[in-house]
Amino acid sequence: MHTQRQHGSRKFAALAATGLLALTACGGGDGGSSDGGPVNLRMTVWSGAPEHLKLLNGIADAYRKTHPEVKSIKFDVLPVENYTETLTTQMAGGKAPDLAWIFENSALDFVSSGALKEVKDDPDVLPAAKKIWQQDGKLYAYPFSTSPFGVFVNLDMLKKAGQPSPAELIKQGRWTWDEVDKMGAAVHSKTGKTGMVIRDFDYKAWDNLATYWDGWGAQAWSADGRTCGFDKPQMVEAMTGLHKAIFDDGAMLAPGTTADFFAGESAMTVTQMSRASLLTDKFTWDFVPLPEGPKGKYAVIGQAGIAVLAKSKHADAAAGFQAFMTNKENSAKLGAYFPQARSSQLNAATLAKSNAKLSEKQLADVVIDGIKNGKVKPVHIGQAEIYAAVRSGLDALWKPDADVQKVLTGVCNSIKPQLEQ
Repeated sequence: MHTQRQHGSRKFAALAATGLLALTACGGGDGGSSDGGPVNLRMTVWSGAPEHLKLLNGIADAYRKTHPEVKSIKFDVLPVENYTETLTTQMAGGKAPDLAWIFENSALDFVSSGALKEVKDDPDVLPAAKKIWQQDGKLYAYPFSTSPFGVFVNLDMLKKAGQPSPAELIKQGRWTWDEVDKMGAAVHSKTGKTGMVIRDFDYKAWDNLATYWDGWGAQAWSADGRTCGFDKPQMVEAMTGLHKAIFDDGAMLAPGTTADFFAGESAMTVTQMSRASLLTDKFTWDFVPLPEGPKGKYAVIGQAGIAVLAKSKHADAAAGFQAFMTNKENSAKLGAYFPQARSSQLNAATLAKSNAKLSEKQLADVVIDGIKNGKVKPVHIGQAEIYAAVRSGLDALWKPDADVQKVLTGVCNSIKPQLEQ
């Protein structure tokens, strides 16, 4: 991961790419008054799930009871597909929210730009979880969701296809991506359904493939962010296996097709525990760790932070709500959907109190172990520009006759100038 201190002259190019540079000359929020009048806070989020909004509004209502100066707290749902772009457009146009959820892949851009107000640190939060939200020893967003990826499994569909359960394979030391490929191919052949879906990838969100290629020890770029990793042998081997699973074996979702695991359309899906809210009694299911790759066991984390926008007209009031929203009591509530990297709450019994659908074993094996040992998805300064270049470069890979090595070499050629700046 590229550290903020290394950005130097690269900072302004990165900010221009993300639209954050304009923020330095613009005003902020659009609610209430900054002269002691009524305060109306607005916070952008990317989930409109009723249960998520109910939780957030409940926390907001509790805060307002002891802070009468805050007349309203609105959670503004922006489409997840273009969330960061919409947020930065609002900021550049002088319509910044007071608070915002921030994706991990744009953390370095937001933190290094000065767009965020420093927030109070909390020693209860694991140091590793705060790393991408810090600069010069200060914290600029609270990591409210440190969520490891796992695999939800439709046990009924696997049984119908004559396949073993992942739990059986885990006991035998055989829960691997090779076995997933075989199982997925059998499901597709015998039921016509899809075997495995790497959820939210959809041949666009390529960084979600870290949940796959990390099993080979592959990485998008080096730890210092300056050397491309797409053309390295580990990545070529991983992506060759992925290509085979899709186009030769029919084990994974094909380009241009959809399969909703929670509607019973696939046997397995890689995703996070918050999706447990979508489960019904339509089928018997399990939640297990990511399969092993050639490099053995590994874990991958998706992360999000809650930040106060520096140009908010109500930055101090927003900071007060942010601190309340992320205290230990409310963190425990948020943990029902968004795993907390708090030492005091990182045990299965505590998590189980707010996660009725998941067993203590599932929480321990996937969530707790993942938070302690997992690696955050790829992040880099200037992420928006790099993200688009990688996505465009990988388009040629999603064809049956693709030359994997050639495509991945092309990806490196396209992002090399940005990595070396």
